[in-house]
Amino acid sequence: MSVEEILGAIKELSVMDLSKLVKMIEEEFGVSAAPPVAVAGAVAAAPGGAEEAPAAEEKTEFDVHLTEIGDQKIKVIKEVRAFTGLGLREAKEAVEAAPNVIKEGVSQEEADKIKEALEAVGAGVDIK
Repeated sequence: MSVEEILGAIKELSVMDLSKLVKMIEEEFGVSAAPPVAVAGAVAAAPGGAEEAPAAEEKTEFDVHLTEIGDQKIKVIKEVRAFTGLGLREAKEAVEAAPNVIKEGVSQEEADKIKEALEAVGAGVDIK
């Protein structure tokens, strides 16, 4: 298969299948698809010669991880559909693939709302 053919096949995948593919590639090759984290600058010298580390940048984007479905799977699927805009089949696949990321790059406020909604129907959720 050529690289172009592989790319064409990837374009045909659903979001959930693409997510599974990325996870499989990460596990198979021991790599991560996550962007590298910037390392804080050099340590600044404080008055009196003591060294002080610079303040870490505040995280502004969060990922919502569904860790477990719970016993109300249908309600969890409905909540996932509500905040992701996924169709019924894609939302069902996302829920059944738990543990996995349900929503990426959201604000702390939105992540908290999603977590609260999912926990209200019995799902396990982490924000990272």
